[in-house]
Amino acid sequence: MPDPYLDIRELRTLLDGGQCSASELVEAHFARIEHINPRLGCYLRLHEQAARDAAADADARIAQGERSPLLGIPIAHKDIFCTKGELTTCGSKILEHWRAPYDATIVERLAQAGVVVLGKSNMDEFAMGSSNENSAYGPVANPWDESRVPGGSSGGSAAAVAAGLAAAATATDTGGSIRQPASLCGVTGIRPTYGRVSRFGMIAFASSLDQAGVIARSAYDVALMLRAMAGFDTRDSTSNERGVEDLDDLIANDGALSSANLRIGLPREYMDALKSAGYAATLDAARCELESLGMRFEDVSLPSTFAAIPAYYVLACSEASSNLSRFDGVRYGHRGEDAESLEEVYRSSRSEGFGAEVKRRILTGTYCLSYGYYDAYYKKAMRVRRVIRDEFARAFESVDVLLTPSTPGIAFKRGELAGDHIAMYQQDCFTTPAALAGQPCLSMPCGFDGGLPLGAQLIGPHFSDARLLGVAHAFQQATDHHRQRPAL
Repeated sequence: MPDPYLDIRELRTLLDGGQCSASELVEAHFARIEHINPRLGCYLRLHEQAARDAAADADARIAQGERSPLLGIPIAHKDIFCTKGELTTCGSKILEHWRAPYDATIVERLAQAGVVVLGKSNMDEFAMGSSNENSAYGPVANPWDESRVPGGSSGGSAAAVAAGLAAAATATDTGGSIRQPASLCGVTGIRPTYGRVSRFGMIAFASSLDQAGVIARSAYDVALMLRAMAGFDTRDSTSNERGVEDLDDLIANDGALSSANLRIGLPREYMDALKSAGYAATLDAARCELESLGMRFEDVSLPSTFAAIPAYYVLACSEASSNLSRFDGVRYGHRGEDAESLEEVYRSSRSEGFGAEVKRRILTGTYCLSYGYYDAYYKKAMRVRRVIRDEFARAFESVDVLLTPSTPGIAFKRGELAGDHIAMYQQDCFTTPAALAGQPCLSMPCGFDGGLPLGAQLIGPHFSDARLLGVAHAFQQATDHHRQRPAL
């Protein structure tokens, strides 16, 4: 049985060399999932027959001499991406029985690349959460300590990769939902530049913030996945027409990036807010490692950093209140019974179908958009967003990349923050600023504290995704943090 922690390049060597078939690889993953998933809750459902059929097709293509980076590689899709004919629930009871009539663009593109989809990964309901405790189908446990959270909302994807239950997984990031779980689970995850990956077929939370991305074991694996997913899509009005030549070049150069004299900024507001001495020491060690690779560091300032959390929650909740109005119990999804009027259909369907956190955010957003409060909340948050975007632009006039913490600390205990919503929202304090500005950003493993993973966040100018991946790859070539495994 192949090692479940081999990265995509290592699996590619086995598959192309005939030492392992895609069918054997799938069966090995299903056996491991059967043993481990009941404890972790990473997968909501498996696509066993479809995966076996895709693996058999990959084996036939390999036998005919086809060579492609992702052909036969087993992955998971976050349950927010529509998959034709399969249940797509977004972690919510309101979509408990809904089968998507079409594929999301990234599902189509990865299928064309030859991946084998093992199943759908668990998530916070409608991507609203930082702990993966908000799923209607049960929480996800962190593979490094099953009493702790994996982060959210892409906790199922991050935990599946960290536990060796998939080689990679798709994910989404609205305010930090790729980078935070990647950090807490000791894996690598990227939120690409807004517009670089199509959102068509991705169930919306906050449309001006949502971005599809990927979680994998290494930066190079992330690059391989992102290259297959990215590119212009006429079905997404926010899709950018910029090409993917930079990703092609990165992959062609085996992930190598010229790091000589690369300027990396350390935002003092992020560093001053980091209360964990162990985390600060780990980040300093990462800085020293990058300096040894020829990169230069300097301090920068992003003074509006901590206005990002309130601005983000006003904007995200406002957009959620609009996007989720489509779930009315009439067109599709859960419908409340015994309603005698249209208003009662709406009320009962949403009361029964939505969880507590989703209701909280819908109500918050509706309030912020209501007459008499729109100017005070929504418009002011939009102005803050503009200020934050301008501050990033100024910072990137003097540096090429920013290095920051990914999270406030290690993974917290399950239930620890359940009654303190403000403390839960503050878990995204280092990730929301870049999301508001639409910057590409990445979390990579940089060390451990008490046996639990810590992540370093890299943030770059718009469309510097390949540069971030190159920096992360250089760091991972010099360190082995991303090679560590939880003792499952």
